[in-house]
Amino acid sequence: MQGLMMNSQLTLTHIFERAERFFTNKEIVTATKSGIERRTYGEWATRTRKLGGVLDQLGISADGRVASFAWNNARHLELYFAAPCSGRVLHTLNIRLFPEQLTYIVNHAEDEVIFVDRSLVPLLEPLVHTFETVGHIVVMDDGGDEPIDFETGGPEIHDYEDLVAGAEPVEWSVDDENQAASMCYTSGTTGNPKGALYSHRSTYLHTMAAMQVDNLGASESDVVMPVVPMFHANAWGLAHAAVACGAKLVQPGPDLSPPALVDLIESERVTIAAGVPTIWMGVLPLLEGRDVASLRSIPCGGSAVPRALSEGFRVATGLPILQAWGMTETSPIAAVCRVASEFDHLSEEEKADLRTTVGRIAAGVDMRIVDPDSLEERPWDGETSGELQVRGPWVIREYYNDDRSPQSFTPDGWLRTGDVATVDGYGYIRLVDRSKDVIKSGGEWISSVELENEIMGHPAVAEAAVIGVPHVKWAERPLACVVLKEGVSATADEIIDFLHDKVAKWWLPDAVEFIDEVPKTSTGKFSKKDLRDKFEGFVLE
Repeated sequence: MQGLMMNSQLTLTHIFERAERFFTNKEIVTATKSGIERRTYGEWATRTRKLGGVLDQLGISADGRVASFAWNNARHLELYFAAPCSGRVLHTLNIRLFPEQLTYIVNHAEDEVIFVDRSLVPLLEPLVHTFETVGHIVVMDDGGDEPIDFETGGPEIHDYEDLVAGAEPVEWSVDDENQAASMCYTSGTTGNPKGALYSHRSTYLHTMAAMQVDNLGASESDVVMPVVPMFHANAWGLAHAAVACGAKLVQPGPDLSPPALVDLIESERVTIAAGVPTIWMGVLPLLEGRDVASLRSIPCGGSAVPRALSEGFRVATGLPILQAWGMTETSPIAAVCRVASEFDHLSEEEKADLRTTVGRIAAGVDMRIVDPDSLEERPWDGETSGELQVRGPWVIREYYNDDRSPQSFTPDGWLRTGDVATVDGYGYIRLVDRSKDVIKSGGEWISSVELENEIMGHPAVAEAAVIGVPHVKWAERPLACVVLKEGVSATADEIIDFLHDKVAKWWLPDAVEFIDEVPKTSTGKFSKKDLRDKFEGFVLE
């Protein structure tokens, strides 16, 4: 027997029109070089419809890829909806990719137009001659004073505000929820980046999930500040969620320095602020004496959240970090670590341990841990590890136009995440490591992530990354790469001694190297590949 329900399409046009009708007076705030810009959702909606008209005037094809090369700001949010709601596909370009990777993804996606913030023109301009399908460059004035100096004979150059001012607003028409809405490429740490192509349906469902109380929990009463870039997996869904629920949205623009972020949290009374661990490491020391009592949630992901960082925020603000997990391939929110009510009786020490997991899988997503070769499921005992695999309505089923897809998906339709994990009897997932980063010593595994988290608990340590290096007897042993806090000293022996009662003796690093900075990927994660390159030839005995 079939149900008797209406078959409404789950498209972004519904989310847009809801904000346009019900949240007209709510604010979108953007921090720029010249000060704070404010506009209402009503003003934003009118401009977004006119931007849809601009895409028509530029002759962008019906399903053409519309690229953005921009910071988190109100104009970028206009693109977030104008492109998909007019039937096109928004392609957010990662401004931190290597030049050759940027060229690859623009050509691979066949972008027809690129919208670029003026402050980012110097990064884009040298590459324009390598773009094969781009016919238009539209410059958005974000308060920068960089010269607009593109070579003649290339794409047509336009001013964003001139185009919007001269356009007529359009009506949206998307009648297939499975139509592509946006695309985002992985950070490409090995080989060329791979494209995740999101549909209207997947984005709509992910948006609903981000509004769940046990997920990110965005609501109308919130003031949401996504520090995570809008080019990084759709700002973890917070830009869409804020529009869907009518939350005030604070866009930090190009200045992501800790002082600027603390100022915004304090002045705009931010309630949800989301970013990667390196962002919050910089913010934590600045919180003393600042009024950040408005904060109620600090979602953090991209890499493991050190216990010392989460507890540092709990002491300073009363709020521990809210750890979440996901990937570009999962839109990205796939798990969130909220301490369930059944654990209310735990001590703060025990709760802190629980928060070092990535929590339970999000409602709507399925997960399993398996032997990566046999696909035999591992027990949920909190000790036995396996590859974490996921599936769900906002998880991609293959990469866009990429023959590398088969190796990333199982024959029975699960995404191979590349994460090694354990799951306890309550369903809490603990990431042991990335499969390519786990250290294999004498036939046993050592988690680089757990070692890093413990090292970063040392009072003198600002950052730490652990890699495996060759050992003449044990095949691999841990090498700790440590960045000390400014003005503080520590020796290698002191770092290792600090770990003695925290990890198994055979996990202790065989060596500690002090470095100026841990290299980062384009999405702010520790780049173990760069560290391995740096210490190539380093052999322990």
